[in-house]
Amino acid sequence: MDVASFSAYFEDYGTIAVFVVVLLEYLNLPGFPAGIILPLAGIYAAHRQISLPAVMTLSVVAGMLGCWIMYFLGLWGGNALVELYLKKFPKHRPALDRTFELIRRRGYWGVFLGKLIPVVRTLVPIPAGLVRMNFIKYSIASLFGVILWNAVLVGLGYALEDQVFALLGF
Repeated sequence: MDVASFSAYFEDYGTIAVFVVVLLEYLNLPGFPAGIILPLAGIYAAHRQISLPAVMTLSVVAGMLGCWIMYFLGLWGGNALVELYLKKFPKHRPALDRTFELIRRRGYWGVFLGKLIPVVRTLVPIPAGLVRMNFIKYSIASLFGVILWNAVLVGLGYALEDQVFALLGF
């Protein structure tokens, strides 16, 4: 999907579109890039279609829900889920390997830091669930990462409006 498509969804469906599209992005579904979605939500707020605090709240709640779904998929699906995922998305193997290593070396700090790295950030919950990280501590580390990531991208959209896409290379 492109900027025009997401923009049309936001215009047609309002705040529910912000929530659903951000949730789908955090579920790591192809075609939902954060570099478009989150700045566009900021632009949506800048045009007074929704308040900036509302966009941030929706994006963080949607992001955390996506993180929790992926965490429990990793917890309950285990290695079988990882193998199935990699069969479907073989190009993600290096990112998933980096994510496992980041979590092994850094623990909860790895979860936080992983939330700030494109591609890795949406994969972090699977290995976190797989290694049975404490759910509350995982959620806290994820929350701080999600807030920071979303604040930067939504804030750029809010401050720069349409110029943000040139800055981000879209």
